[in-house]
Amino acid sequence: MKLPVDFEGLIAEANTLNLYQKLIRQLNKDFLLANIDLDFDEEILPTSLKLILHETVYTLIQEKFAEYLNLLYIIDVPEHKIRQLDGSDTVQLSEQVTFLILLREWQKVWYKHQYK
Repeated sequence: MKLPVDFEGLIAEANTLNLYQKLIRQLNKDFLLANIDLDFDEEILPTSLKLILHETVYTLIQEKFAEYLNLLYIIDVPEHKIRQLDGSDTVQLSEQVTFLILLREWQKVWYKHQYK
C-alpha cells in the first residue's frame, strides 16, 4: 500500500475507490470510542471535514490534552510520527496531527476493503 502524502491525495484515492463514506464512518466510530462528541455526516465535503477535524484536534491539544492522547491511542496513530512533529506552533501541529489521524483511518478502511 502506497500511502498518500497529503490531504488532497488521500481524498482523491478514497473517492476513486468509493471509500470516502467508510472513512467517515471509521472516524465517527473511533471518536465515539474516545468519548469525543464529534459526529460527521457521511455526505460532508472533504474541505469541511478537514476544517472541523483540525479545529477539534486544536481544541483537544489546548484544553483537553488527556482526551487528545486517548484519541491518538484509540485511532492508533504511531507514536514515533507524533514525536517527529514540531510542537512549537500549536496550529501547525494540530494540522499535521489531523493528517496523521486521517491517514491512519484511511489505512484501516483500505485494509478492510482489500482483505474482506
